[in-house]
Parts: sequence; structure tokens; C-alpha cells
Amino acid sequence: MSQRIVIALGGNALGNTPKEQLTLVTETAKPIVDLIEQGNEVIIAHGNGPQVGAINLGMSTAAECGAMSQGYIGFHLQNAIGNELARRGIVKDVATVVTQVLVDEADPAFQHPTKPVGAFYDKETAERIAREKGYTMVEDAGRGYRQVVPSPKPIDVIEKHTIRALIQDGCV
Repeated sequence: MSQRIVIALGGNALGNTPKEQLTLVTETAKPIVDLIEQGNEVIIAHGNGPQVGAINLGMSTAAECGAMSQGYIGFHLQNAIGNELARRGIVKDVATVVTQVLVDEADPAFQHPTKPVGAFYDKETAERIAREKGYTMVEDAGRGYRQVVPSPKPIDVIEKHTIRALIQDGCV
């Protein structure tokens, strides 16, 4: 029996460099295509904390950093899954959607950043980055210091109709 399967890939599971990410998503594509080959409908979501943090070091707005990381992670996943489908002779469209969420501008999360993003740093480096860039840095699970950003509760996904149409059309 065909099932709808939603796969969530964490940003930390996608590697620390674009090259490492490309290798990892190529391997990840194989079990995903196994599910598709079994007749399942597959939807993939991914995290992007480390990637957004890396992009953010060179940019100034979180929205653009999120879109950039969604785009390049989606591009890698889309290509890896598409290549694996083609290798198996399966004709199926794969699409990437850069999404936006609607949040309440009064959400208290904007005043209390809690979402870790980016690389891990030692205390001295974290303090220097915090001074230079105005970031909030916190110790994260004994692995070092990371930037934290606001994580307001999503109210809606702006592109939900596009996503629904792609799913109904059989797209991965």
C-alpha cells in the first residue's frame, strides 16, 4: 500500500562544506528513491542551521541567508534524487521550493534568540564574533559556542498551495 512519507533531514546531517554535503545527499538519495520505487509518495524537508550560520557570516539579513541555504541544499537534494531515479529508470519529477513562513511580529522569540546556527567556536572566538557582528552567542551542548537567532512560531507557510499542487501532481 502506498504511503505518504515525510523525511526531515537535519542541517547537521548534511555536512560541513558544500563538497561534503554533495557527497552525503548523493548517498541519502538512494534510500529515498527506494521508498519512491516501492510506490510511496515522498516529501522532503531539511534543516539548515549550520548552513545559514555560514552564509550569515558574509551577509546581513537572516531571510536571505535562509533562502540561500534552502536553495543550495534543495538543489543538491533535487539533483541527487533525480540522478538516482534516472539511474533506476524511474520517470518522476523532483522539485525544490524555497519557502517562507508567516510569523507574528510580536512573537516574544524575537527578543530571546534560542535557535543555534552556524559553526561551533571556542569561547574567545565566539566573544570576538559577538562584539564584531552583534550576534548573540551561547554555549551549545558542550561542543562549543554558536550564534543563536530568533525562532518564532510559524503561523503559516506562504507557498503551501504550490507545495500541495506539486504533491498532488506526484512530484518528489
